[in-house]
Amino acid sequence: MENSLRADLIDWLRSDPNLIPINAIEEETPISASAPWLGISASASTDWGTKDRAGREVRIALELESRTDETDADSPLINAIENRVLALPPFQSDFEVASIRFLRARSEERDSNLRGALLEFRFRIFAPQP
Repeated sequence: MENSLRADLIDWLRSDPNLIPINAIEEETPISASAPWLGISASASTDWGTKDRAGREVRIALELESRTDETDADSPLINAIENRVLALPPFQSDFEVASIRFLRARSEERDSNLRGALLEFRFRIFAPQP
């Protein structure tokens, strides 16, 4: 289920017109995209099932890399990413979303006028009903 969530989340983010300023939205760090780009930095899952239904708790960290020297220049883009993730529709082909929660964010200045932002979310998902 974790891999299905990762793929569906990337497709969901790519389809948002508010995220058009992002040059690449990929499952991993893009190899040749120029900033700004967005990718899944890490994910991990644990059991979150019930007696009659398989489930997972999946934590996904998204990384946004941009080119700016202003601390708050990425705020509108970061807000758009967060809003889009939280709006992922609950019924997907391979799983059902029970809840999505924003967990934490981190921002840093990097070399060559780059900035990095890390956004971590918790997804609780169920396998589809038989």
